[in-house]
Amino acid sequence: MSEHESRTTWVLVDGENIDATLGASILGRRPQPEERPRWDRLVSFSERVWDQPARGVFFLNASAGIPMSFVQALKAMDYIVVPLSGSADEKIVDIAIQRTLQALSERAADVMLVSHDGDFLSDVSDLMEAGRRVGVVAFSEFRNAGFNAIHGLEKFDLEYDARVFDAPLPRIRVIPIEEFDPTSFLGRQ
Repeated sequence: MSEHESRTTWVLVDGENIDATLGASILGRRPQPEERPRWDRLVSFSERVWDQPARGVFFLNASAGIPMSFVQALKAMDYIVVPLSGSADEKIVDIAIQRTLQALSERAADVMLVSHDGDFLSDVSDLMEAGRRVGVVAFSEFRNAGFNAIHGLEKFDLEYDARVFDAPLPRIRVIPIEEFDPTSFLGRQ
């Protein structure tokens, strides 16, 4: 078996970052349940796009308590749930993801990082230099621009590529001309 065939893609979800971006920057309010990502689709997307098994790891700030119904739903989707606590001045989810990225550099594994956060740029670069396949899944217009400077990093849009939402979000995005379809706003006849 080759190294590629034995690899796993670790899908590391910065839940706090995605939720804040969705609520504050896209919707301008707290998302309704039907507007939230379908996290099971993210793992399936990762398996499909890189043609190898994927495992989801969902990091969440549980300093104020564990949202049990959400955790149970994630566990039913076979996610590893990492509830964290710490002081208010610590970016505990970021710290945990950074440590996980560093630990993965010692394994034959690839990474799909689900975050917009530039705090991970150094660790992502290190993984790329170590020969790991790394992708960043985010809302493209909010992804930290530093990711664009990492040669070979694969970038995916959470809505348009991974298709984790049931209904279109109210986003403004730059459309590559090869994807432009005027019937999307003119309507079909």
